[in-house]
Amino acid sequence: MATKLWAIIIVILATILTSSGQLLYKLGSESLDFAALNISPYLILGFILYLGAGIMVLFSMKGGELSVIYPFIALSFIWVSLLSTYFLNETMNTFKWVGVAVIISGISFIGIGSKVSENAN
Repeated sequence: MATKLWAIIIVILATILTSSGQLLYKLGSESLDFAALNISPYLILGFILYLGAGIMVLFSMKGGELSVIYPFIALSFIWVSLLSTYFLNETMNTFKWVGVAVIISGISFIGIGSKVSENAN
């Protein structure tokens, strides 16, 4: 089964949602108080984003190979790094940038590998 472009686009959008959910988790955790059952709206919205992203990933799997689609989930690490830099004033050091480059390289190799295996068949 060849992986469809729409499936890749959907899983990439899902990673943006999950990363946004992580940012909301971080913001919501600041005021989390289990004893008072104080649950932040940030946490609720984060859970909703995660649910939506999970549904999107399931849908994207109908359009392609798991071995091609699932590695795109690693993009979440990149989005979280960028979002936390912008919204939480966290810093990106050299090691983090190298990690981002390695993730992008890995996803690219998987994409190239899937094209090579399609042509070999």
